[in-house]
Amino acid sequence: MNGGALFVAVFLACAVEAVEATTIVLAAGTARDWRSALWGVAGGVVLLAIVVGALGPAVTVIPLHWLRLLVGGLLLVFGLQWLRKAILRAGGRKALHDEAKLYLEHVAAARSAATRRRGGIPDWYAFTLSFKGVVLEGLEVVFITLTFGSNQHDIPLAALAAGAAIVAVVVAGVAVRAPLARVPENTMKFVVGVMLTSFGMFWGAEGAGAHWPGSDAALAVVVPIVAVFGAGLSAFLRRTPPAAAQADPALAEVP
Repeated sequence: MNGGALFVAVFLACAVEAVEATTIVLAAGTARDWRSALWGVAGGVVLLAIVVGALGPAVTVIPLHWLRLLVGGLLLVFGLQWLRKAILRAGGRKALHDEAKLYLEHVAAARSAATRRRGGIPDWYAFTLSFKGVVLEGLEVVFITLTFGSNQHDIPLAALAAGAAIVAVVVAGVAVRAPLARVPENTMKFVVGVMLTSFGMFWGAEGAGAHWPGSDAALAVVVPIVAVFGAGLSAFLRRTPPAAAQADPALAEVP
């Protein structure tokens, strides 16, 4: 896996998480109080920095084969979850992820909540909403950055890609002051799901002692195979009547 592929993989995965976090922060600031919302963002960033400071050195001391086995397994779990949801959405078995709708839901919930002041925070609800959004989505960004970066021995490049994705999404969000509904997030999630699943299979097998033909070049075959398989499942679901999917438990969506 070269530097360009690492950058693209981390950038796309982190961009998806950044869109969701930005939507939550925009809702908190627009419906409640921007000062409190931004304090929540700052608090979340500080907590994430502490997590990175604690996990970063720990990840680097793990033997490479164990690291790849662990990272491969985790990426495979995350990747299959993302890929499954993307396939179900593309196949019409699950509602498309609508950032505009989620934004309105967050705004409605924020406006209906009572206002409480705590310490120097004018609106505790806006603070906690932003804080939780940044921390929850940020933890996934940290996980993606550390696992990809440490496995390829290039954490700085992975961190640069993550930072670039976050900056790009935040700048776009601030510019339009609205959810990034035009971002093709479902397509991005399919691509990221394919990449995470492929890298998970690749690194997990290497960690278990397998040797891929052509080494890293094998990814040029694994990624397209997973992508074609996922696209094929989506096409199959689109052509399968919902009634048939309900009759066959194998085709029905599992919550």
